[in-house]
Amino acid sequence: MRILKSPRPAPWLTVRMSERGAAVLANLPDDPVVLKRVISELASRLEELEHQLGILRRAHFGATSERIASPDQLTLFKGQTPFPAELPAAPPPKPKDPSSGHGRSPLPPHLRRIVRTVDVPQEKKRCPGCGKDRTRIGAETAEQIEYTPSSLVVIRTERPKYACRDCQEGVAVAEPPPAPIEKGLPGPGMLAYVAVAKYDDHLPLYRQQEIFRRQGVEIARSTLCGWVAAMAGLLEPVVEAMAKDLLGSKVIQTDDIPVPVLESPHTREGRLWAYLGDPEHPQIVYRYSPNRQQQWAQEFLRDYHGYVQADAYAGYDKLFEGGTRIEVGCWAHARRKFFDAQGADALRSAAALQYIGELYRVEQEAKELTASERRRLRQERSRPVLEALRTWMAREELSILPKSPLGEAFTYTRNQWEALGQYIENGDLAIDNNASERALRGVAVGRKNWLFAGSDEGGRRAATLYSLIESAKRSGVEPWAYLRDLLVRIDSHPASRIGELLPCRWKPTV
Repeated sequence: MRILKSPRPAPWLTVRMSERGAAVLANLPDDPVVLKRVISELASRLEELEHQLGILRRAHFGATSERIASPDQLTLFKGQTPFPAELPAAPPPKPKDPSSGHGRSPLPPHLRRIVRTVDVPQEKKRCPGCGKDRTRIGAETAEQIEYTPSSLVVIRTERPKYACRDCQEGVAVAEPPPAPIEKGLPGPGMLAYVAVAKYDDHLPLYRQQEIFRRQGVEIARSTLCGWVAAMAGLLEPVVEAMAKDLLGSKVIQTDDIPVPVLESPHTREGRLWAYLGDPEHPQIVYRYSPNRQQQWAQEFLRDYHGYVQADAYAGYDKLFEGGTRIEVGCWAHARRKFFDAQGADALRSAAALQYIGELYRVEQEAKELTASERRRLRQERSRPVLEALRTWMAREELSILPKSPLGEAFTYTRNQWEALGQYIENGDLAIDNNASERALRGVAVGRKNWLFAGSDEGGRRAATLYSLIESAKRSGVEPWAYLRDLLVRIDSHPASRIGELLPCRWKPTV
């Protein structure tokens, strides 16, 4: 008699089932029609969860860029992709200048040179042929870059005192020179260093404390924190003047980023908002808020009239009521939706990316043009692409599940269509909001190092110093030199001329 062995259970049956899963299986309906609908809903939910898991995996383990893996990826479905052939053909790319090849760049001329002469021994200076001394005819030179650790110096201020030996009527002594912190230990250069090290070089205060300790100077972390607070308070009027100037822009870009805030024994989520002015008002002003409520953007932009470019955050919606502010969408956000949907629908996602890629190719050509020339180019080349994309979406949307990843990309783009099309009507507008995202990159790197803001007040101080440092960098000004000069001048500079201290107008004192 042959004994039949029972088949091995499927791998998924060996997994311990959760109570919720067991309850679902126990209550499956007997009706085949209802059962089919339940299975369809579960399959749709599974697809959604796999899509979200893929996004999280890419965020944590994959490349953060959204480059297409292969240049041919968008043409894999040639003959099927509905990208219209009748769109205006893009001119061939300009040939690149021939590369000068790899080589060592010359060292900057402003660095101090220390000349070290390595001479030949005296016995080799005699000519072996005639025995006479050789004449120097030149020298072979080579340069190396060397590092000398930064040094702390002590500036000792002496104020001579004078008195009359005959009548002894009082003592004369000079007034102490102005200092950023009255009777404080740090000079303006030291304060500027601490701020730039934390908010530009991403060195939290405890690491700076260790750096100073290696140089033989013990400065408590609480002391460094007090210096940062004093600096932010002194320089806040400059940031307010920057904000006033920024509100004169034709277009303002804005974005926000979460910042952990310590609320013992845990942290909660605060926000840093970045506002970028146009090239005529090149300020980057940051504002801190304890949450992401819509009131904060409305409060900053309350008196602004012009274009506001942002993502599709619902908190911005009230800004555009009344028509005094015009919403401009971000094609980078729309593209990201289609990029993330590739795993669920590769064919149609690739088609959408091809349309959007054509819009960006036009922008590459428009970089060096004037605003009027840029608008003309967009009208000629980008408008037909937008119209074709809209027609294609209307046709394909009929066969796409609204809750699928691609359906959500379609919904986002359709709901934002008017805002996404604004940029082709004005050459001063950008195709996306990436500049404001880049302005928050330093905050994203910094929070991985300093981990959290100590309080809401600490978040506001960070916003003040980020505003000064990032605006200085945007204007091509070295942040340490700028902050040091501000700290020297801030007390004596007339309030009526504070605009002279803005990074884009700043001129260092001689």
